Amino acid sequence: MAAFFGFHMPTFTFSRVPNDRLFDRVAENAKAAENAGFDLVTVMDHFYQIRGIGPETEPMMEAYTTLSALATQTSRIKLGTLVTGVTYRNPALLAKMVTTLDVISKGRAILGIGAAWNEDEHIGYGFEFPPIKERMDRLGEALTIAKLMFTQDRPSFEGKYYRINRALNVPRPVQPGGPKILVGGGGERRTLRLLAEHGDIGHWFGGNLEDLKRKKKVFEEHCAAVNRDPSEVLLTVGLTLVLAENEKDAKALMDGLTPERRAMARTATVAQAAEVVREYTDAGFGGFTFNNNVLQTTESIALAGELIEVVRGSAVAA
Repeated sequence: MAAFFGFHMPTFTFSRVPNDRLFDRVAENAKAAENAGFDLVTVMDHFYQIRGIGPETEPMMEAYTTLSALATQTSRIKLGTLVTGVTYRNPALLAKMVTTLDVISKGRAILGIGAAWNEDEHIGYGFEFPPIKERMDRLGEALTIAKLMFTQDRPSFEGKYYRINRALNVPRPVQPGGPKILVGGGGERRTLRLLAEHGDIGHWFGGNLEDLKRKKKVFEEHCAAVNRDPSEVLLTVGLTLVLAENEKDAKALMDGLTPERRAMARTATVAQAAEVVREYTDAGFGGFTFNNNVLQTTESIALAGELIEVVRGSAVAA
């Protein structure tokens, strides 16, 4: 299977772009990503910019409104969040919103969801921010509700935190079985278990490859426990690769990152980046997201497209 590539937009801040042109710039990048061969475009589902990317006062557009607008500007690429916090929306309403996105996009929606972590946003917006155990329990219930509403006509569910009673969800999703579910996070005891039970795509932020291999093994053990074939789940890794044609360009791009992001990032030419990706594909990871805020120009996206061509071409040759 060809490697799966996602283009993530971690920022809505662009130099000298006024608010009334902001979405135009976002759409330009989404269309460039589609033309470059990416399979998925994701946006942040946050209300404040997060630490490590930029100051909290940076523009942050609401995710599903933005994705629905992007659906009208694109034709092939899938659309989702990386990722929605379970505490941000009632899960039945969330399933309805993602279904609507699937209808608008003619079958291109993905539900990206995780346990939520940003306490500042919860305080600012008046949302409850329960302890992590409760958030994980809520995530499990939300995943159950989403799948029911994607696949059944009048589902009911009674959980500890959420309930639905013969809930209608029409129009139905365009995709058979509903939008794919991406579970974000690598917690080995609960998150990977929920991925094994409910997920179609797992997303872990890139780090030490040996650590990721260990998580993959734990995930496979969870799959065995719930009688799930692990090959049914696409495992994806978020890479903070700064692509550049030469060292001078690489330095300029790295200078544009915050110190926190710079510490995680690595510069690479297309050929070097292809070798990095190959290390992960050889280890059994089938998908990659590019998640740095310097890959937010059409020129940089086109360079990433060259990388996609190299990786997929190498796979065909092999």
